[in-house]
Amino acid sequence: MLFPTTIVGSFPQPEWLIDRAQLAGRFPPRVRAKELWRIPPQYLAEAQDDATLIAIRAQEEAGLDIVSDGEIRRESYSNRFATALEGVDLDNPGSALDRSGHPNPVPRIVGKIRRKHAVEVDDLKFLRAHTTRMTKITVPGPFTMLQQAQNDFYKSEEEAAMDYADAVNAEIKDLFAAGADVVQIDEPYMQARPEKARLYGLKALNRALEGVTGTTAVHICFGYAAIIHERPSGYSFLPELAQCSCRQVSIETAQSHLDCSALQALDGKRVMVGCIDLSDPEVETPETVVARIERALSYVKAENVILAPDCGMKYLPRERATAKLAAMVEAAKILRQKHGAAH
Repeated sequence: MLFPTTIVGSFPQPEWLIDRAQLAGRFPPRVRAKELWRIPPQYLAEAQDDATLIAIRAQEEAGLDIVSDGEIRRESYSNRFATALEGVDLDNPGSALDRSGHPNPVPRIVGKIRRKHAVEVDDLKFLRAHTTRMTKITVPGPFTMLQQAQNDFYKSEEEAAMDYADAVNAEIKDLFAAGADVVQIDEPYMQARPEKARLYGLKALNRALEGVTGTTAVHICFGYAAIIHERPSGYSFLPELAQCSCRQVSIETAQSHLDCSALQALDGKRVMVGCIDLSDPEVETPETVVARIERALSYVKAENVILAPDCGMKYLPRERATAKLAAMVEAAKILRQKHGAAH
């Protein structure tokens, strides 16, 4: 199918499940933030399952072709995986600057980073059991997790990044073995810290993808619209991803009004073109979304374009998120008719 539609990862969590005001009023947690959950611990897993079903159904009703679990069980896109690893002291966290430049409590590395067990395989199995559509699940990238940690153990950042990469690699292989159609690695800090990303980030990313045969994607963005308000007009780390062994690259174009000529550098990759502006509460018309995609079509072949929001949708009101996704699905239908492809 031309112009398939998907979500980047997160979908809004219900107000009854998590304190959304508290979630939005702080930087995304890097250590555990159990105080955000409204449900007592003994009922939390069941409640998260129920909320995940809501997220799956909302994506299906909007008409998405590829659905995720909405990252409903996570306090942030990265902390659930990062805090499940061996080698970090969670009781005595460190501190690191967020991409906004503010200090944030983070996992403190005190030993060799290892994956103790699969972290998201059960999430993927739950998703597959409750949808007949293609499935996608996301994992935080090794470079980004290192930037969100305090290194008190490794002699070099590159050495630490490689061990994070090995942990991610094992997780990705288990997710594909459990039936994932797409596994996406979130690496927003490659955009935030391009110099370090050039030094060892791409090497770590390719290490995380070593020996992986399933369909992989890498998401790189300018940060959540609810938290990072200023957008540069271009990426500082994008052409480098052409050297990555992933099959898809997820970028944002809507809020940033990206000069889409930058996408020429990704020739040969499928591109998830971010076409839903998460900074604007107004729901786009399908025609607005079509126009955003057509800006990219000058530089990316139609068969390589996937429609997606700019970033994760967790900070939006649920009804707005669903309506924006539905508009994107309608835009995909228009694009298929316009560019001569049968649905």
